[in-house]
Order: sequence, then C-alpha cells, then structure tokens
Amino acid sequence: MKIGIDNYSLYPLDLEPLELLKWADDHGAEGVAFSGLELHHRQNCDRGYLEALAGFAADHDLYLEWGNGQHIPRDLTTWDSKDIFENNRKAAEEAAILGTRIVRSCSGGLMRWKDDSPPTETLLTEMAEALTAQKQMLKDHNVILAIETHFEFTTFELLRVFEMCDADPGDWLGICLDTMNLLTMLEDPVMATRRILPWIVSTHVKDGGILLDREGMVTFPIEIGKGAVALREIMKILHTFNPAIHLSLEDHGGYFELPIFDRTFMAKFPDLETAELVKLMDHVVKTSEQRAQEGIGIVDRERWPELCEERVARGLAALKQIAAEALR
Repeated sequence: MKIGIDNYSLYPLDLEPLELLKWADDHGAEGVAFSGLELHHRQNCDRGYLEALAGFAADHDLYLEWGNGQHIPRDLTTWDSKDIFENNRKAAEEAAILGTRIVRSCSGGLMRWKDDSPPTETLLTEMAEALTAQKQMLKDHNVILAIETHFEFTTFELLRVFEMCDADPGDWLGICLDTMNLLTMLEDPVMATRRILPWIVSTHVKDGGILLDREGMVTFPIEIGKGAVALREIMKILHTFNPAIHLSLEDHGGYFELPIFDRTFMAKFPDLETAELVKLMDHVVKTSEQRAQEGIGIVDRERWPELCEERVARGLAALKQIAAEALR
C-alpha cells in the first residue's frame, strides 16, 4: 500500500502537475492522485506533458491516479441536462496516456441541502443511464471511473447504481473512498467501508470530526491521526481485500452543517438505521473528547493556504506511522 497525496490538499499552492509530483517526491510521498485540476493547468496537459508526467513518476517509483470525471448528467446550478460523455472520454484518454486505470469522478453536488434539487431516485436513474452509455468507452481505455464518496450519494445508493449498470467490481466502475465525507453523509466510515469494499479502487484518506450544535451536527476535516475516523481499522480492511491499493492523503479547511433536527432533511437519508446513527454518536463523543484534550477545531477555508503545506507534510508522516501500526 503506497502512501501519497491527493492534489486537492495543496490547491492553494497553484502548482503545475509536474511541480506537485516533485513536491510529493521531495516530501516522501509515494504518489499523487490528481483528482481534479484548475482549468489553466488542465489546458496544458497535452500528450507530451502527460508523457513527461508519467516518465517522472516511473523514474521515481511514484504512483499516478487521474481525475476530472463526472457522473451526474446535469448542470448542478440550473439542473438542466448535461452530456458528460465527452468530458469522461477526455479524462479516460488522459489516464490511458499516464498508464493509470483510475479516473476519479465527482460532480460536486449538495443536493440534499438544496430544496430545489430533483429527487435522489431521479438522479440515480439518470446517472445509471449516462454511465451505462459510457461502459464500452471506459473499457476500451482500460480505466475505472472511481466515483468518490462525496456529498452526492450514500454508499447504499451507489451500490444500487452499480446494480442498475450491471457492473462488476474491478471492471469499469468503482469507488474512491473518502473516509471523512462518509460522516457528512451520516455514515459510519468503518461500516460504509465494509459495505462497498469490493468496489473501492482508490482513496482519499481524510481524518475528521463530528459534533452536535443547535442546528444539528457539524462535520469537519482534522489533521491525520487526530480525528474520530478509525483509520487503522479501515486500513486493515482495505489491505485484507486489496494490498496494492494506494492511500492518498486529503486534507482541507471548512465544515459542513447537517440539519438533523429537520425531518425533511432526514427523510432524504432513508437507508440510515439506528445502529449506524448510534455509531455516529460515538464519533461525536470521541470528537468532543479530542477537542478538549488536543484543542482540535475547525480550520477556516481562508486560513488553509497558509497552513496546507506544513499540515500535509505532517499528515504524510502520521499516515505512514498509522499504516505501519495497522499492518503489523
């Protein structure tokens, strides 16, 4: 299990992909997952640049994973229909040049938090139809579209999509496991990891916490090793199923409000059962204890640019230690 970083962690540095790969190598990372790029960097990624990126990675024994994929065939601002085939074809072509099978997909929606959003089941059906139409294209490029556990769908719902697509694990659809985002979708990270284990092909290893406030719950990233996510247990689970999976650290500022006292909001999580809610409350207690003992808290997104480089470097060291302990 190689340990590297996801490029989103260092977005504020505005590094070109090759510069970021060099940063990773200089700081002891074993690879980079480029889950997404700013437009001005993406435009420079022609075949020659991608081949140079792949060459540097090979020379320094670094893994590469790609991104820029999408899976919801809608404009998430207007909800108009959108063709995502060509976007994903381009991402698949780029991944093929790099020699990686992984194309991380994230459409970036916060549908459950917006009253004007289409019903989740409608989006799931449309997503399955759009992805099924891409099956042969993705297989032709020998890539897996790795749908991130983001703020769009729960693991229960992603499994239903895979069934609708008649997909098999390890073929053309998979999951990028973001360990902290699961909390925001009211899922216990360990339980969720077990649910989708055969489908996990890449990771965003992110620690985090969850607390109660007057509005409901709030979740937020925490420096690796200092949060409530059971990273050691998750690593053991992942290693048992796929020892070659890459562990890509992700970290950032900000927080997410979960209005759990709003019945309308909670009705949008029909798969949430009591056992999982109890586990979430355990994480609330753990986060509260760690906040009291270690002074952890929410980092404003505005402060992240000044903190990101040192925190990611510390996170890498911590993640290596956690992995070593977990895999003894």
